[in-house]
Order: sequence, then structure tokens, then C-alpha cells
Amino acid sequence: MAVTAKICGLSTPETVAAAVAGGAAMVGFVFFARSPRAVTPADLTRLGAGVPATVARVGLVVDADDDLIDAVVAGGIDIIQAHGEETAERVAAIRSRSGRPVIKAVGIAGPQDVARAHSFEAVADLLLLDAKPPKNQADALPGGNGLRFDWGLIRDETWQRPWLLAGGLDAGNVADAVAQSGAAMVDVSSGVEDSPGVKSLERIRAFLQTVSRLHPAR
Repeated sequence: MAVTAKICGLSTPETVAAAVAGGAAMVGFVFFARSPRAVTPADLTRLGAGVPATVARVGLVVDADDDLIDAVVAGGIDIIQAHGEETAERVAAIRSRSGRPVIKAVGIAGPQDVARAHSFEAVADLLLLDAKPPKNQADALPGGNGLRFDWGLIRDETWQRPWLLAGGLDAGNVADAVAQSGAAMVDVSSGVEDSPGVKSLERIRAFLQTVSRLHPAR
């Protein structure tokens, strides 16, 4: 079984097409206005039109209200990624309301965060383990900050749900990340950009080519 990849924060038809052509299993769209990668539900018509049914369209939301959940579902999202401070109860409510699988993202900086990630296994379909945003950076985003966490924190963990590794990944370090963490799925955003929010077709292709040669360490 090969490692699979999600390319997140896509905002143009060209980059979506590059992700699909390169073999991404998931393409992600950010519905969070403060992000340089933000799109709106109305954008999904042009962005998602060329995505085949074999590739999942993921909608990233941050502490979203029900109106936004309804809008992204209506736009054709297949999976919802809750990337804020959502509680387990809220994750369950999003899953019930939307009728879609939910990825719960959890920022990791220490063992206590790993334990918190486990607490969502009862309500989320998948987990996304990301680097925790820096506390001393006022404009830090919930994700997409280009930061890595200590992959050794999760090396020996046993999970009841599938999970994706995120946080500072790029074509140059993803092989090491997979080897150290045991990840079977990886998620990249800033690592395939020329500048915040500006995806590079070449970087997307290089990342996916590298991932296509990888296999989970265990």
C-alpha cells in the first residue's frame, strides 16, 4: 500500500487539475476568511467541476456555524475538515447535520495534544495531526503555517481511526516524515507554495511524485 496525499488550500482550477493529475487522493478548499488560501462556497462550482469521483473534495472550516456547513455541503464537498477549537460534541453535530465524513484536525506540540487527538476518535471519521500554531504569533493561522512538530511524539501510537500527517511537509522532507511517524496519509499546503496562498504547479507535482514512491513504515 502506497502513501496517499491531500493537497490543501487550492484556489485555482489549474492547481486543482495539477493535484488530480499528480495522483492526489484528496483536494482541499479552505473556507476561512482570514486565510490567504480562502475560497467561498460559490467558488466550488469552478474549482470542483473537474475533480473526478475518485478524488475526495475536502472543505476546511474553522469553528464554522451551521450556515457555512450547509453551504459547503451544497457546493459539493465530500468531506468536512474541522480545523478549529471544535469540541467532540460539535464534531458529532457537524457529522450528523452534513451527512458527510469529518476530519478533525488537532495541533500537536506535546504528549497532552496526542491524548487530545485520541479523544476525537469516537466522533471523527479521520484525524489530521498538525503542528500546533505558535502562541506568541497574533496572526498565526490554525494550520498552513509551515511548522513541523516532533514526529516522534506519534511514532508508537496506535490509532482507532485513519489519520493524516500535516505540518511543514514538502517534497524534501516527506519521506523522512513518513519514516519517522508511520503515516499512511500526508497533507500539504504551504509546502507546495511559492508564497502564502500561491500554489506552485511544479511543487505540487514534485510532492506527489515523491509521495507516490513511499510506503508506510509500518
